[in-house]
Amino acid sequence: MKASVSVVIPAHNEETVVAAGLDALLAGTAPGEFDVVVVANACSDRTAAVAARPGVRVLETSVPGKVNALRLGDAACRVFPRVYLDADVRLDAASVRALAEAAGRPGVLACAPVPEWDLSGTGPVVRRVHRVHDRLVAPSRALAGVGVYVLDERGHERAFPLPDVISDDGWVDGCFTGAERVVVDAARSLVRPPGTVRAHLRRRIRVRRGNRELAALGRPGRALRPAALGALLAGRQVSPLDAACYLTVLAADRLLARLRGGATGWGTDAGSRHQDPARS
Repeated sequence: MKASVSVVIPAHNEETVVAAGLDALLAGTAPGEFDVVVVANACSDRTAAVAARPGVRVLETSVPGKVNALRLGDAACRVFPRVYLDADVRLDAASVRALAEAAGRPGVLACAPVPEWDLSGTGPVVRRVHRVHDRLVAPSRALAGVGVYVLDERGHERAFPLPDVISDDGWVDGCFTGAERVVVDAARSLVRPPGTVRAHLRRRIRVRRGNRELAALGRPGRALRPAALGALLAGRQVSPLDAACYLTVLAADRLLARLRGGATGWGTDAGSRHQDPARS
C-alpha cells in the first residue's frame, strides 16, 4: 500500500512517551498507510529502541537539536503531505487523515489541529495561568504551539529547509498568511503543558528567546493585547484569581528574561512530560 502521508517525529530522550504516541498514531491504520520517521537525536536513553516497530523507520544522529532532527526526518520522507509531530504530543490516525484532507484543499498550504490540553497533575497556580494564556492566544492561534503542523508540497517549498531556530513552528507559521494556513476542527492534538510554575517559566524564557530569533529574521510574532485580558474578565471567561495568577507569573517571566538575558540553562526545554517533584 502506498503511504498517504508522511509523519516526522523528532525525539530527544523520549523513551517514556514515544511508544504511547506511536500507539495512538498507528492504531486503526492499514499497513503502510502512514510513512512514519522517528529521528532520535543525541539521545542518552532508549528512545530509538522503544520507537522501533513495524511501519516505523528510526533514524539516529549524535547531533543535538530539534531542527536538525526535523531536517533529517524530512529528507527521509516519501510522500506529501507531511506531518511534523512532537514526540510528547498525541495525535490519532483520524486526525492525521483529517489534516491530510485539509492539506489537499485548493489554496491551503499548511494546517494544524485544534489543541486539547492534558492538565492532569498540573498544579493549581499554573493551571490558572494556562487557562488565561490559552484564551488570550486562541483567537490568533494557527500552526504554532499545538505540537503539530502539516505542509503540502507547495507549503514545504516555502518553509524548508528550516533555519536553525528555537521555534520551528513559529518559523513555519510565519511562512503563511490568511487562508493559506487553516486550523482543522476535525483534528485534535493532545498537549501536556508544563505542570509547575518553575517548568512554565523555563518554557516561557525559551519561547521569548525563540521569538527574538524570529524577529531578527524578520518574522515577528503576534503580540497579545493587554485589553484582551480585561475582555476575558468582563465576559467571565476567566476569574479575577485566574487573572491575578497570570499577571504575577507574567511579571516573574519578564523579570527572569531580563536577568538571564541570553543564558541558555533556564531556557532549556526538558518538555512537559518531565515531572517536577513539587507541584505549585
